[in-house]
Amino acid sequence: MELERVEIQLKSLPEVAGVYQYFDNTDKMLYVGKAKNLKKRVNSYFTKTHANRRTSVLVKQIHRIEHIVVDTEMDALLLENSLIKEHQPRYNVMLKDDKTYPWICIKNEPYPRIFTTRKIIRDGSEYYGPYTSMKTVRTLLNLIKSLYPLRSCNYDLKENKIKANKFKVCLDYHLGNCLGPCESKMEQGIYDANIMAIRQIIKGNFKASLSAFEKQMKTFAEALAFEKAQQIKVKIEILKNYQAKSTVVNPKINHADVFALFSDESHAYINYMQIAHGAIVRSHTLDLKKKLDEADTKLLQLAIVELQQRFDSTTKEIYSSHPVALGSSYKILVPQQGDKKKLVELSMQNAKFYRLEQFKQMKIVDPERHIKRIMAQMQADLRLSAHPYHIECFDNSNLQGSNPVAACVVFRNGKPSKKEYRHFSIKSVAGPNDFASMEEVVFRRYKRLLEEDASLPQLIVVDGGKGQLSSAVKSLELLGLRGKIAIVGIAKRLEEIFFPDDPIPLYIDKKSESLKIIQRARDEAHRFGIQLHRKKRSKGGLQSQIDHLPGIGPSTRSQLLRKFKSFKRVQAATEKDLIDLFGPKRGKKIHNALMNFSK
Repeated sequence: MELERVEIQLKSLPEVAGVYQYFDNTDKMLYVGKAKNLKKRVNSYFTKTHANRRTSVLVKQIHRIEHIVVDTEMDALLLENSLIKEHQPRYNVMLKDDKTYPWICIKNEPYPRIFTTRKIIRDGSEYYGPYTSMKTVRTLLNLIKSLYPLRSCNYDLKENKIKANKFKVCLDYHLGNCLGPCESKMEQGIYDANIMAIRQIIKGNFKASLSAFEKQMKTFAEALAFEKAQQIKVKIEILKNYQAKSTVVNPKINHADVFALFSDESHAYINYMQIAHGAIVRSHTLDLKKKLDEADTKLLQLAIVELQQRFDSTTKEIYSSHPVALGSSYKILVPQQGDKKKLVELSMQNAKFYRLEQFKQMKIVDPERHIKRIMAQMQADLRLSAHPYHIECFDNSNLQGSNPVAACVVFRNGKPSKKEYRHFSIKSVAGPNDFASMEEVVFRRYKRLLEEDASLPQLIVVDGGKGQLSSAVKSLELLGLRGKIAIVGIAKRLEEIFFPDDPIPLYIDKKSESLKIIQRARDEAHRFGIQLHRKKRSKGGLQSQIDHLPGIGPSTRSQLLRKFKSFKRVQAATEKDLIDLFGPKRGKKIHNALMNFSK
């Protein structure tokens, strides 16, 4: 009956843009999504097999479907965003940032005060922000304070009260930080002009203030008021210095929003930069937790809507790292070169640094949690029965069958344990036979561990494809360890993960930490194995035939080479020559060794 109800609802969906909502049998909202075509999008959940397990679970729980029709896709995005924030459905992406941010307030009052606040009061006052850093706010307010003398008192400076002499100037007046509007020592028009200039500075436009200060400086200089001209010059330098620090690439880039997304298997990090007059006036990184393996473009759409709403941005020109559809009113650019491309790259760098910072903080605060998270991820990705805290990886190394060696590297808690690394010289295999070499090495390694009653790994990684993996499995079977230790093979070209008795390889997400640990173990095994191979090869390349003479030590070899210069001449030496050099006993022994060696 439940299934029939859902099927009826699916058939009745309209083919227009809108928002769909899934509910379970308790009328709890499970998921909110938007679509250009509601019928096609919603039906896709029920007409195909989903690779993502969580999506399959979601579909099974759907008891009821509701939809809201809207005019445009942009309207759908806005509505989806507001519903997610309001209801926080279980299967939607989760916003991990819920803190309040500071604003700069220009108070609605005579001779307005300018201060920072985290609470917006709808009393006609102007609010600029929000700012993601209190440090930025303080820097900006200090700049404004150094340029323009503003009052800091909370007096109600109405004209009738000022005329009645109800207020007295404070210490700020005597210090030169305020020009005393409370005693009519400053005209209302001049104060309001300063406020207008401050508005432009907060918005990132410094041209008007710089132009006004330069005119003032010239006026004072012409009137021979050099001290006042110098004071204005200092203000110009302060303003130019602040502008230089905030200018990015090109002052011609006026009003634009920059978005860049970097994602891994579980989170997406979206950096937002607001550009005004060639300067970054705001930067913020949003952390989204994935629930249903959402596409990067969908996550970026959600983030753009959320961040523009949060920071009250009305900019329609957007530079993005990914192509997104936000409706015809927006101009979306994915720049390929030039200053705009540099801005997107800067934004992407900020997103990556934010992710790195989050991981570092997690490691510092709770290292065990970080390790458990990675191990749990590996267990899920590789379908293991236990967390792979102990991993061992094998690799062979030879040159056309010469100097064959193998290496075993050990990883504990996802990190190399170099003191446990082991080298193997291949003993039972002749010629270039990687399969037989792998069989020998794996057998020797775990036969010894069993004899020593040492701990066995939870995961064995073999560098190679199906052949090397099968050889390693044979050795585990001989030792009775098949099924007790998980074993996989990794092929280099496509980074395929092979399992025993499974012809279809597993492709892990290239961004996955699981794959990165396996790759690192593989690379370490290769490096460690080739180290021994090169050492053996170099040793063999430096050897002479004289080194293989039986019963001849290093000192005797040195004497022979110093006297005769080459092995050919040593072979040609007579018994008498050798007796003269070493004495009767040693000379005859060396001569006999040379004769036997020649045969």
